[in-house]
Amino acid sequence: MNKEEKKAFLGFLTIYITSTIFLLGTIIYIYYMNEVKSLKNSCSMELYNSSMKIKSEIVDKYIKNEKFKPIKLDNVDIKYALFDKNKNIIFSYLDEDFNIDFTKKNFLNSKYNYFITTINEDEIEIKYIVMESCQEYNNIINLKYIIISVLVFSVIFIGFIGYLLSLILLKPIRKRVLDMDKFIKDSAHELNTPITVLLSSVSMLKNGKNPEKMMKYISSSSKQISQIYNDIQFATFNEFKNNHIITFDLRDLLVESIDFFTDIAVLKNIEIIQKLDTCIVKMDKTKAQRVLNNLISNAIKYSKKDSKINIELNNSILMVEDFGIGIKEDEIKEIFLRYKRGQNSEGGFGIGLDIVKTICQEYNLVLNLESKEKIGSKFFIDFSNVCINI
Repeated sequence: MNKEEKKAFLGFLTIYITSTIFLLGTIIYIYYMNEVKSLKNSCSMELYNSSMKIKSEIVDKYIKNEKFKPIKLDNVDIKYALFDKNKNIIFSYLDEDFNIDFTKKNFLNSKYNYFITTINEDEIEIKYIVMESCQEYNNIINLKYIIISVLVFSVIFIGFIGYLLSLILLKPIRKRVLDMDKFIKDSAHELNTPITVLLSSVSMLKNGKNPEKMMKYISSSSKQISQIYNDIQFATFNEFKNNHIITFDLRDLLVESIDFFTDIAVLKNIEIIQKLDTCIVKMDKTKAQRVLNNLISNAIKYSKKDSKINIELNNSILMVEDFGIGIKEDEIKEIFLRYKRGQNSEGGFGIGLDIVKTICQEYNLVLNLESKEKIGSKFFIDFSNVCINI
């Protein structure tokens, strides 16, 4: 990753993790407070029920004229003490030894909860029952451990998910940046050849050397630059959205395109053989021209020197055949992707066939490719969907 990508990556990760942890923390806090309240109520209820049980046993023993014998409760978290009316201890196995405030019915001290029940019968020696429990404290401590464990695990999980999401979100952006970087470099390289030829031809023309040949070079280079510019403008400035539907003869447009590229083909001593029938179509003429120009330009670009190109238009089907380097079988499906190109040594920057595919999809034109490596390629486009029978 470069500096800007790292900055964007860390920025997204920080915002995602911070916002998610804040939301999770808020939910956990609300849950914690509700659980603490529930535990307090539960503990108070336990103490109350236990005190009432002891009180009923004391009263029951008194009615039966029997002596009450204090015993420890089954619940080890709850303990109690018995006091007389002078607040002297009759029985106690409380964990804490401190001065009890008998004016309060319940109170907290350290980690213990206390609940005091009063026996109002004067004849009974026992006046106060003091209940003690650390159950609430222990339960809250356990709850804190659980919440902290869940929070730590959640932070790790959220961080991991955030990291994966960042990589997934940045992947197409990174690919786009790399494609654009490659496109700019390839564009500069692609323009370099015709510009160099153009400049050298103009220089030689000024010196009066072989004017006729130099003019051919100038014409060819100018047309190559024009074709490159038109493709870039068409693909970059959303020319796909513009539509000017008219009726025209595809054969006439094809003848114009062949004438346009003849000077370029001559430089490689390539013969263009044409067999064209009339085909009246109704579509955007500029887009049709982009399709034809890119197929012919592509055929010339990847053809070998001293070879030929066959162009046929018959029964609304266009066929452009070259005898060049061909395409590997595993690359045929990818060749129509933007910025995907064939052999690097042959130039190009991978938007021509993408334009062809996009326009064909817009008008539902069937596009097919047959190719064998080192033998050549055949491109077929069926214009039946836009063809008008006259």
